[in-house]
Amino acid sequence: MAVPLIQQLRVGAYIMKQRLMRNERYPLVLMLEPLFRCNLACPGCGKIDYPDEILNRRLSVEECIEAVEESGVPIVSIPGGEPLIHKEMDQIVAELVKRKRFVYLCTNALLLEKKLDLFKPSKYLTFSIHLDGLEEEHDRAVDQKGVFKRAVKAIEAARDRGHRVNVNCTLFNNAKPEEVSEFLDFARDLGVEGVTISPGYAYERAPDQEHFLSRRQTKELFRDVFRRGKDSKWRFSQSSLFLDFLAGNQSYHCTPWSNPTRNVFGWQRPCYLLNEGYAPSFKALMEETDWDGYGTGNYEKCANCMVHCGFEGTAVADTVKHPLKALRVALKGPATEGEMAPEIDLSKQRPAVYTFEEFVAEAATQRPEAAAKGSASSTEAAE
Repeated sequence: MAVPLIQQLRVGAYIMKQRLMRNERYPLVLMLEPLFRCNLACPGCGKIDYPDEILNRRLSVEECIEAVEESGVPIVSIPGGEPLIHKEMDQIVAELVKRKRFVYLCTNALLLEKKLDLFKPSKYLTFSIHLDGLEEEHDRAVDQKGVFKRAVKAIEAARDRGHRVNVNCTLFNNAKPEEVSEFLDFARDLGVEGVTISPGYAYERAPDQEHFLSRRQTKELFRDVFRRGKDSKWRFSQSSLFLDFLAGNQSYHCTPWSNPTRNVFGWQRPCYLLNEGYAPSFKALMEETDWDGYGTGNYEKCANCMVHCGFEGTAVADTVKHPLKALRVALKGPATEGEMAPEIDLSKQRPAVYTFEEFVAEAATQRPEAAAKGSASSTEAAE
């Protein structure tokens, strides 16, 4: 596993503290989404389908820091949209690093070289750069040629300046095990700290609805990939038990509260992947959300989900509870043969509820003054 020891120790101590306090639900990673605007329009993405008055909104530096302090998390992931479009992103990161939070700034890297001078290398900052395969596959996934080469160039520049760099890879049902293996070899040789790998989530608003993986497809794909990589020395920025889960060897339920989301609307219920309303505070999110109404086996929208932001928290908690089991998987790798762990029963899941259009119509009328706040110029957003 490519996570630095200091981060493992801090997170382990945080989890032990929560267990000693007998907290059953606690956050681990804050998904801090300071804007939805992006300079790409990936067909598998369901995060940018908003009118301009919403895409132009930004969380301020103060709102971002308040969300981190309110949740008390040790790790902050900053997705989007494209975070580097935010004109105050360097200030947000600097304030979080000052508070010794481990920050993962998720970016497509199109603006990274231009912005790199704004960020100081730190053990608390990682650039998590989106690559969904080698050149042909990645450029197809983002629907724009040349993006892979620019991203790799930015990775090399950040790496050479001493920054922690991670690659974030999302797989769909057109992924070929041999090509995924080649990509992981490439990432290893590129010298990044590690790879965060996950199946894509079937966002209901994503333009491409044909290429999301089912749970069975996910398990078979990852078993095939891991089988090919037994002696490859791949480095993953994830727990060994989450990788074991992807290979079908753990029957985990998701813990959506472990990765709460704060964005321009507020605290999103129930998780980063599903938008079914907002809470006015982190406390309200944790105490008033009907958590039992979500997750695989409980809700139709969650049926095929095996995404890291839903299950990594479960795996990390299991690692702390059963360190020897996690160590065995870390040393031997996930099992790629034999019976898979029992699948979760879907027969009692409640049907999906679709409220996006209604929500957006209402949200577009709120906080109109925020539309211009921190907004990037049209020139920068297009670069």
